[in-house]
Amino acid sequence: MILGLSFQTYTLIHTVISLIGIASGLVALYGMVAGKPLDVWTPIFLISTVLTSVTGFGFPFDHFLPSHWVGVVSLVFLAVALFAVYVKHLAGAWRWIYVVSAVVALWFNVFVLIVQSFMKISVLKALAPTQSEPPFQIAQGAALVLFVVLAILAVRQFRPAAA
Repeated sequence: MILGLSFQTYTLIHTVISLIGIASGLVALYGMVAGKPLDVWTPIFLISTVLTSVTGFGFPFDHFLPSHWVGVVSLVFLAVALFAVYVKHLAGAWRWIYVVSAVVALWFNVFVLIVQSFMKISVLKALAPTQSEPPFQIAQGAALVLFVVLAILAVRQFRPAAA
């Protein structure tokens, strides 16, 4: 039991929140790259991504795992993104700081999605059982390159309306 929920229910809730964070983050990122801020998607992305990291700490563990480091670093980037949007209102340099921090937080979610996919989907697990094989490395490398390119495009294109 985790917070009064069965392990399976908690895992399902965590997974659904994570997928909402990824989907809404991709929509928000599309808006940034297209130069069309999609204001409805920003809070959905930020809240669900914070909840993804926070609920990740709810799983039982006996020592600090690499996944916990990902959660901590993601929360740091999310704190910066939240500060940039809601305190600094994306003024001046806070615009690109928000874009970079939001894209990094989204990439962390996708990074974990790839890890979990290679752990849980039998076809992928067969291709990279230890996650050190080329298919896993190629998937993670391609995701990283894609997010770097999208971050650069978003920094160049994203121009929110003045507050």
